Amino acid sequence: MSTPPTWQKSSFSHADGECVELAAVGGAIRLRESDDPDTVITTAPRPLRTLIRAIKAGEFDHFGA
Repeated sequence: MSTPPTWQKSSFSHADGECVELAAVGGAIRLRESDDPDTVITTAPRPLRTLIRAIKAGEFDHFGA
């Protein structure tokens, strides 16, 4: 039986949920929304790094407009 992943929340998370949780599993990164923990997306570290840099640079800000 495998060990369940250790999920980590961002320090920016709200107490009432609405946060993304991450877990490292065998070289992959798993992401889930705390309000829907059964839905998990798996990616590799490099694409996730690229996504985070793009978000920080504001490349997706126009989607919220």
